[in-house]
Amino acid sequence: MKITEIRLHQLSMKMKTPFTTSFGTQQDRFITIVEAIDETGRSGFGECVSGEDPLYSEEFMDASIIAMKKYFAPMIIHNEIDHPDEVWELFKPFKKNNMAKAAIEGAVWDLYAKQNDMTLAEAIGGQKTQVEVGISLGLEETDELLLEKVKEKVDEGYKRIKVKIKPGRDVDMIRRIRDRFGDIPLMADANSAYTLDDIETLKALDAFDLMMIEQPLAAGDLIDHAKLQKQISTPVCLDESIDSYQAALGAIELGSCRIINVKVGRVGGITQSIKIHDLAQKHDIPLWCGGMLEAGVGRLHNIAITTLGNFTLPGDTASSSRYWYEDIITPEVVAKDGVVQVSSAPGIGAEVDFDKMQQYLKQTDVITEADVPDMNFYN
Repeated sequence: MKITEIRLHQLSMKMKTPFTTSFGTQQDRFITIVEAIDETGRSGFGECVSGEDPLYSEEFMDASIIAMKKYFAPMIIHNEIDHPDEVWELFKPFKKNNMAKAAIEGAVWDLYAKQNDMTLAEAIGGQKTQVEVGISLGLEETDELLLEKVKEKVDEGYKRIKVKIKPGRDVDMIRRIRDRFGDIPLMADANSAYTLDDIETLKALDAFDLMMIEQPLAAGDLIDHAKLQKQISTPVCLDESIDSYQAALGAIELGSCRIINVKVGRVGGITQSIKIHDLAQKHDIPLWCGGMLEAGVGRLHNIAITTLGNFTLPGDTASSSRYWYEDIITPEVVAKDGVVQVSSAPGIGAEVDFDKMQQYLKQTDVITEADVPDMNFYN
């Protein structure tokens, strides 16, 4: 595979409604769509999921764009690639910047699948023709408003309801959901809002038979999560703490969690996601695929990874219409009764609609062979 040009399409998309977590509230979403073009003019697409600010992780969009322009896109153009797995090895000398790496690698995976007339799911070894999905609900101003949102999504048939929690908006809020909706599949996502000083609050959540509590303690922490898991019956699911295969291995060996949320961007791409999948499967740790408020390209990558066998819990890949007035792909992602059908079209399974994308486009950076600097790490 010879990639001759990479384009970084920088978008600003406004979500239908604000999305609130323990980090804060977001409605404007800055997204970069990576387009990798081969010598025949065929394109593959990836999506960078970095946030505007370094709140979820240390990576943020401006830094990701610099990393893609200066390092990762030129490296792909400079080297011929036989298989997308090689991309991780090319990028290995550079520390972190996982979301930037994943965006470039995702475009290469899509292009590779199209060149070989396969779906992306088939290219990575996926077997499923449909995947079950849940919904992620942000904090609302009042519990009553949240209860309305829960009812709406239960009625739409989502297979699991995830609600965000933080200190002061936790036990009583979860109790109200349980009292009103009974034994619906329910989980809580803390986004690192607690410490072990909050152990009594976290123990109190055991009463509500939650599927899991996601990332209750600090991002990157494995030791305190292991201590917590020993003291509560609710399964701990790690999100921010699992930013690599090595972190997943450490969490499993320490007993820091019973479930892992794999986010393709957070762990550095599809190749690393597959490695984590195989590791977790070996140790009977179930997986699910989390969301990063993606536009259509990122959502389709999430659907593809979820077709692997050990993704046994519903992920966060809801319908495009959950977040966007109009997505940038045709057809859009549609969840019906909590199920998304996996497209049989080559690659990610949908077309990037440049006419739709134009309304969100701020600028496009084009990287070609002429932009590859003469640095020794490219050789």
